[in-house]
Amino acid sequence: MILVNEEPLDWHAGMTVRDVLRARNYRFPMLVIHLNDTLVQKLDYDSTTIPDEAVVKVIHLISGG
Repeated sequence: MILVNEEPLDWHAGMTVRDVLRARNYRFPMLVIHLNDTLVQKLDYDSTTIPDEAVVKVIHLISGG
């Protein structure tokens, strides 16, 4: 099991950041992802695997004026 924004999500071997985004239905184009307090670049979403018991934070970037 992992935590995504402090909510549990079932974990499976080989799970990637992209899998987490799909499982939680995150579609916003401007996201910041932290995996165990380490920033994950957008280009690495498909290749970065999530270890069991990881903490994932998904932050929506919003700008305005």
